[in-house]
Amino acid sequence: MHKSGFVNIVGNPNVGKSTLMNLLVGEKVSIITSKAQTTRHRILGIVNTDEYQIVYSDTPGVLRPNYKLQESMLNFSESALSDADVLLYMTDVVEKIDKNEEFLKKVQGVEAPVLLLINKIDQTNQKELEALVLRWKELLPNAEIYPISALNKFNADVVKKRIIDLIPESPPYFEKDALTDRPARFFVTEIIREKILLYYQKEIPYSVEVVVEEFKEEKDIINIRALIIVERDTQKGIVIGHQGAALKKLGTMARKDIERFFDKKVLKFIGSLFKAISLSAESTLLYASSLFFLA
Repeated sequence: MHKSGFVNIVGNPNVGKSTLMNLLVGEKVSIITSKAQTTRHRILGIVNTDEYQIVYSDTPGVLRPNYKLQESMLNFSESALSDADVLLYMTDVVEKIDKNEEFLKKVQGVEAPVLLLINKIDQTNQKELEALVLRWKELLPNAEIYPISALNKFNADVVKKRIIDLIPESPPYFEKDALTDRPARFFVTEIIREKILLYYQKEIPYSVEVVVEEFKEEKDIINIRALIIVERDTQKGIVIGHQGAALKKLGTMARKDIERFFDKKVLKFIGSLFKAISLSAESTLLYASSLFFLA
């Protein structure tokens, strides 16, 4: 008997969905920062054994969309409600239960088994946790509730075992050696974007985007050329830094993680053509040459 199933992780921003995803998959397939809306795409992480295949899905944090990108991100999260064999609804001990009532009502209507995961329990006490569990039981009476700490891996094995119990009998959906449905370029893009969010903090907005123009993988090395796209012309100088120092630091940080991910040397992060695109109606495309020095 072989089991396969889609296990989708949904919840509000910054409750630990990507940390849980990486823990369950055993590999870093989702980027993690302390900033809300770090995850923009629906990312699959696949776990294979001889007996089962679990396809985990990490989704963007749920919020009311204020612009087109957030609308697309919300669509990813809502689609995860309809195609799950098991739904992991993730919250934590910090956020207000009624933070997103509209989305919660949709979770209440899900027919698949729902595991409610209360994360970050190391930040509360037993009395407060018990009260929180009771409140969630009232809101999601059909859900199974598991207090966890994704960062400290507390109760993760219990959740994994329950997921295996719940997924249906089925042949595998992907090749048995697959880790994700995403191409290699996607993870290069995500690694660079993660470093941008970490390194520049509040100076660079969420509208920053990364495009991998060239990805040439050889036996022992990888050559990469990437574009960093920002919203306003004034942000070019922030990303580049004095005499290219900031961009060089960013490239060094990204290269280390890319080399770990692919287990290959990045011989050169080819000097990238840096583009700044204004998103206003009267925008013009601006170009500035800059280099990622990764010696």
